Amino acid sequence: MLNVHNLTVSFMGTDLFSNITFKLNKGDRIGLIGKNGAGKSTLLKVLSKDIESSGGTMAFDKDVKIGFLRQDIDFEQGRTILEEAYQAFEEIKELELKLDEINTQLATRTDYESDAYSQLIHDLTDFQERYELLGGYNYQGDTEKILQGLGFQREDFDKLTDTFSGGWRMRIELAKLLLQNNDILLLDEPTNHLDIESIIWLENFLKNYAGAIVLVSHDKMFLDNVTNRTIEISLGQIYDYKKPYSQFLLLRAEIKEKQLQAQKNQEKEIQHTQKLIEKFRAKANKASMAQSLIKKLDKVERIEVDQDDNSTMNVRFAISKEPGKIIVEAENLSKNYGEKQVLQNVDLLIERNSKIAFVGQNGQGKSTLAKMLVGEIPFEGHLKLGHNVEVGYFAQNQSEYLPPEKTVLEIMEDAATDSNRMRVRDMLGAFLFGGDAVDKKAKVLSGGERNRLALCKLLLQPFNVLIMDEPTNHLDIASKNVLKEALKQFKGTLILVSHDREFLQGLTTTVYGFKDREIKEYLGDIDYFLEQHKMESLRDAEKRTIVATVKNVSKKETYQLSKEQEKELKKLNNRLSKIETEIADLETEIEKIDLELAQNYDEVSSRPNFFKNYKAKKAKVDILMEEWEKVEGLVSNFS
Repeated sequence: MLNVHNLTVSFMGTDLFSNITFKLNKGDRIGLIGKNGAGKSTLLKVLSKDIESSGGTMAFDKDVKIGFLRQDIDFEQGRTILEEAYQAFEEIKELELKLDEINTQLATRTDYESDAYSQLIHDLTDFQERYELLGGYNYQGDTEKILQGLGFQREDFDKLTDTFSGGWRMRIELAKLLLQNNDILLLDEPTNHLDIESIIWLENFLKNYAGAIVLVSHDKMFLDNVTNRTIEISLGQIYDYKKPYSQFLLLRAEIKEKQLQAQKNQEKEIQHTQKLIEKFRAKANKASMAQSLIKKLDKVERIEVDQDDNSTMNVRFAISKEPGKIIVEAENLSKNYGEKQVLQNVDLLIERNSKIAFVGQNGQGKSTLAKMLVGEIPFEGHLKLGHNVEVGYFAQNQSEYLPPEKTVLEIMEDAATDSNRMRVRDMLGAFLFGGDAVDKKAKVLSGGERNRLALCKLLLQPFNVLIMDEPTNHLDIASKNVLKEALKQFKGTLILVSHDREFLQGLTTTVYGFKDREIKEYLGDIDYFLEQHKMESLRDAEKRTIVATVKNVSKKETYQLSKEQEKELKKLNNRLSKIETEIADLETEIEKIDLELAQNYDEVSSRPNFFKNYKAKKAKVDILMEEWEKVEGLVSNFS
């Protein structure tokens, strides 16, 4: 589909990458990885022909169609979501206009025997066949399906695109790309504005995509689940392996280890040969042998070891002072934006050293609650911070607040206090802003650099509670790993809003699920939440099925059933009673464990297989609840 040969891109006389060569085949799903600034987005722009390369060639198959999800998009104002999404079907929309025009003429003309009328009939048949071939009778349903998969509600479809945020408009652009019949998809950070449910949906969609995909992403789990090949850009070169990300790392490490060993062995051979040359040079009868060895040595192709860019930021979050046991206490919290109610009558109690993740679909109130906790927006209800609580807050759009005309150093010095002003340059160095980089203005920084600067600035203030809203957006994988490790070591209270499943793994012990203006607490990590969430979704579907079944049973049929199957009904009621007893017993056990945890968390949680057994009990309750609903549904059919 595409051959890239000796491709080079230079800026200001410096090569971003040089002489890179690779081939893109149908079915390839490539994860394009590398540090911020390595040239990933630039390579996508070159492949899409948005910008020209400085050298090399690209050869595309004939009539190959390329779709490119850019980071910067521009919509025409005045279109609804559906109208904008339908722009993906340019030829279909043109055919609809032609068919409408022909049908109008056929309805109004009376020259039925003329050649012109016959030609209209002929054109109508041709256009209808083409319309059907392009999927004209299915595109509206396909559009709605993909929009819903990406998180839009059906009631959103007729709203204007300019009433939605940039993140939601990015989803519309992604929907258009997925609806087009492209041969190659180029995706630049497609998960940046998606919630967990939408990311999982997109994963499944891309796994079944027939064409080729090249995607830039810093989401390790997304890369592992979608890609079958990895290309890393590092120090101007590429490393290409037919493995998803995690397997690529292992293979890359093995190859480098072999390179190091081969280089070491070669160096020994070279040193041995050089000693022989020196020895033979001193003797006249061995001079010819020395010359022969010199020529042999000159022909040796030196083994090179792949060079890694190992520069990473250095982060440590220290707590300012020990707070009281209660961090946040809230009652009847509610928040609405105009007519839209986001949160309603929420009660909240967060204790010291809690590690909490806020998850849920976009628009369900995660960022809203974070802003309420730091007093950034007004709300209804009662909210009180505990004794000695000092909050550090990293907003989702934190980097947008950086003054564009000020330099990196000026921004830090403005935020510094007398106690830490002398450490500003050292802190910037730890976040990879060394040398002349401190004199860069904020407006020229990349997304990753802006996020690193915002994180660095956060450390200038004292805190013992850290609230972070999507802190990993635009951070490369190496920086995310460093940030995750720093958060693991953080001794204070942590609240994370994130859609990155891999990043959340091992960071939090409680998940707050946001849905339908309410918050549900899950005492477990992100994997436990996803497992429970999947089961809840299945139960919801089961409930809808039961309701539909009950509604379809007439009174006559109900009477006949209850009479003919009295024994069956008795058996079902006995089973129902048994399940209720089992659920009550398990819930009593769980309540007892919860009480023990509250009184002595460290001692209780350190017991062997504690959390495994604890989760098993909760999972058993969920399974029994599901069975209870099924049996209850069958019983209700008899009434």
